[in-house]
Amino acid sequence: MNRLLLVSIALISVLTQCKTEIQKSEWRGPNRSGVYAETGLLKEWPEEGPKMLWHLDGIPTGYSSAAIAHNTVYLTGLKDSMDYLVAINMEGKLKWQIPYGRGWDASFVDSRCTPTIEDERIYLSSGRGDLACVNALSGEMIWQKKANEIFEGECGEWGISESLLLYKDLVFYTPCGKKTTMIALNKMTGETVWESKSLDDKSAYVSPLLIDRNGKKQIVTVTENNAIGVNPENGNIDWQFDYGSYAAGEWKANINTNTPLYKNGKIFITNGYDHHSVMLDLNEEASEVELSYVDSLLDVHHGGAVLRDGYIYGANWINNRNGYWVCMEWETGKKMYETEWENKGSIISAEGMLYCYDEKDGNVALVKADPKEFKVISSFKVPYGKGPYWAHMVINDGVLYVRHATAIMAYSIKEK
Repeated sequence: MNRLLLVSIALISVLTQCKTEIQKSEWRGPNRSGVYAETGLLKEWPEEGPKMLWHLDGIPTGYSSAAIAHNTVYLTGLKDSMDYLVAINMEGKLKWQIPYGRGWDASFVDSRCTPTIEDERIYLSSGRGDLACVNALSGEMIWQKKANEIFEGECGEWGISESLLLYKDLVFYTPCGKKTTMIALNKMTGETVWESKSLDDKSAYVSPLLIDRNGKKQIVTVTENNAIGVNPENGNIDWQFDYGSYAAGEWKANINTNTPLYKNGKIFITNGYDHHSVMLDLNEEASEVELSYVDSLLDVHHGGAVLRDGYIYGANWINNRNGYWVCMEWETGKKMYETEWENKGSIISAEGMLYCYDEKDGNVALVKADPKEFKVISSFKVPYGKGPYWAHMVINDGVLYVRHATAIMAYSIKEK
């Protein structure tokens, strides 16, 4: 009996130790910052580029990034007017794909939501504002909700681009409109937990950010005309900033697309079309913001920006087909450089390096994060896919994942 008891205890101990941590993956990596905590990466690539491990062409078309969990690459794509969730194994073979919501059917219809993964559940929004929770292992639907219809959401002419945010037992979505601005659903059931008040605004194309200010959690996002901070516990809009009044240029467009950057009570918001960027100071109680500075140099179209060692890096908007690569000081907005390279595009970072993806011709550059200069160390051109090069790249376990609309490619960037 004692021997059996000891064997049982040992087995329980082994099983406990082998239990894997909850797997998570979301838009632009850890804290939605675009900065990946990878180490041991190549600081220079071969002349022909890093080694391609695999590619898969002919997938449902989309602008969304990849999300990686359970030894699987997940992404979304449009097929036959529906947004699909696609699962690909680590050798680049299609495992399964399922429709989860109605795709956008007006201008630039391809899917754009990056899957949000927590444990064995994947959370998604479609171009028409349908929400879904899918089992990551089987592809079975757990729940669906036509959120934009239920909550009378109002969006712009390019539909919904929001990658869903999770906190505790809640999943958040920003339908906007006259009924509400943001909603929280029970992430297990899809049932409504709260609805915020309405700001009578349209949604933008921004995926929200969860921040921590002196232990207080807050959701920061941008609608068509407002930057807001929302209490995730009850939906109270703690503060509101009139970001729309900083639209500039010929069009004075409020086409907001980028997740804000946050650090130590400072919130940086940037968007294209000559829209001025702003740095906001959030007070200690996270109840009010004040304008710190306004910037007219870095107006990121939709490629995101990264914060590294006190400097912001990204590409600005000259027009819809052109832009320069920019570095500016985080605290002051001081210009460090503005450099022409290929074209504007998306940017991520890891281990002190910048990874830049030219949206016009599909060139990928490796650049040291140096405020003194934008110097391309290595580059290569993406060979597969059709359409704009708009998906943001992803780094996971030493592999760089590059999406080009109808194709995805995996490159080894790990040092041997």
